[in-house]
Amino acid sequence: MLNLLPGGRILVAVESVDGRKGIDSLAGVVRSVMKGDPLSGDLFVFKNRTGDKLKILAWMGDGFALYLRRLEKGTFAFPVAADASVAVTPTQLAMILGGLDPAKARERRRYKTPT
Repeated sequence: MLNLLPGGRILVAVESVDGRKGIDSLAGVVRSVMKGDPLSGDLFVFKNRTGDKLKILAWMGDGFALYLRRLEKGTFAFPVAADASVAVTPTQLAMILGGLDPAKARERRRYKTPT
């Protein structure tokens, strides 16, 4: 089971990556392309070129976990952004995994604690 550490973010890579990449190669993509730290406790989400597979790389405190999801039919709806990565909420990640397009969802107004 993947858990988001307290204060952790979910970062989705905008560009696709080679689906054959493993843990070490994806950690390299996090460092070089996404300018992140794979040991930070953040979740890093990647898609393949065709968009029917995604991988989630997570540091679990004592080692990496790699989650792979492959669709038999259809593709995942990933966000579009000008940067190398975009932060999403756990709800938006659940929408992506569930086959929904977060960009087309309408967010209802909610109270937010002032920072």
